[in-house]
Amino acid sequence: MGFKCGIVGLPNVGKSTLFNCLSSAKAEAANYPFCTIEPNVGMVSVPDLRLDKITELVKPKVTIPTVMQIVDIAGLVKGASRGEGLGNQFLGNIRECDAIIHVLRCFENENIIHVEGGVDPVRDKDIIDTELQFKDLESLEKKLDRTRKMTKGGNKEAAKAVAVVERYIAHIEQGLNARTLDVTEEEAEVVAELGLLTAKRVLYVCNVDEDSLPDGNEFVEKVKAAVANENANLMVISAGFEEQLGDFDDPADTLEFLNSVGLTEPGLNVLIREAYSLLDLYTYFTAGEKEVRAWTIPAGTKAPQAAGVIHSDFERGFIRAEVMKYKDLVQYGSENAVKEVGKLGVEGKEYVVEDGDIMHFRFNV
Repeated sequence: MGFKCGIVGLPNVGKSTLFNCLSSAKAEAANYPFCTIEPNVGMVSVPDLRLDKITELVKPKVTIPTVMQIVDIAGLVKGASRGEGLGNQFLGNIRECDAIIHVLRCFENENIIHVEGGVDPVRDKDIIDTELQFKDLESLEKKLDRTRKMTKGGNKEAAKAVAVVERYIAHIEQGLNARTLDVTEEEAEVVAELGLLTAKRVLYVCNVDEDSLPDGNEFVEKVKAAVANENANLMVISAGFEEQLGDFDDPADTLEFLNSVGLTEPGLNVLIREAYSLLDLYTYFTAGEKEVRAWTIPAGTKAPQAAGVIHSDFERGFIRAEVMKYKDLVQYGSENAVKEVGKLGVEGKEYVVEDGDIMHFRFNV
């Protein structure tokens, strides 16, 4: 499986440039708002050194990485929650995404206009947060009205739900995002159907100029302070620098260019891994002479359900899973060697798959 991650931000913060670097699907990058109108969608391979190492040891005919879907969503402006600009479309596209990559402009460039007239990433973040919060409040108020009607017959569960919805409303009315509200799983389930926009997990991406790599600048420090109490991650990248990296064909030249700004790998690799981890996703592998492949599962997935990611028949007819740990394959060099030292596990239906497991499923349908 993969998942859908939406790139959001105000116009002209570098969203489309970043998307172009990430994906083979090219968005138009232009110096005016709304150059991205329909959401551009691209499939991005998730970099994983473990997959490279397994390939080196197994020597398959083909290697297939796991992927995630990246969506470049139209730039938002003030009033989006009331339909201003492309507001309704923007908010609808976010609702369809599983997680958000929120790009913030942290560089000065007089040749690239800013829709708000100047560079202030914390203000930009607040603009988008406010619009998302307004939309969430609209959804919650409708939910509250419906749920209150259900309490008239003495429905105790509805009464509990009313209390939960009121807590969410009070929290968001303070200018806070839903994901920062401390709730139980049961309480979160009360509003799950609403797909609250501010409940989605977020990776803040501070887009800096090349001179501010690798650690950022004063704009980045302000963003760090602003998001310190949020349940969110933050990273620094230069979309312009990453765009230049695409011009190199020789890995040695690429590494030299990276080293020149204090990096050891492309920032895009880090971004993809960070985005992948937003939703607590794990990777397991299948490995044979024909194919080595990475597969995506949510953390906590049991063996039959992991098998079902490959094919529903694997889950339906699951018998057992033969499990080899990645570190054991690296240490002993081959599956046969792992077997000989008794490190190949045989697991049943209750086995919870661990990140990095190399698995072979036995099934019968």
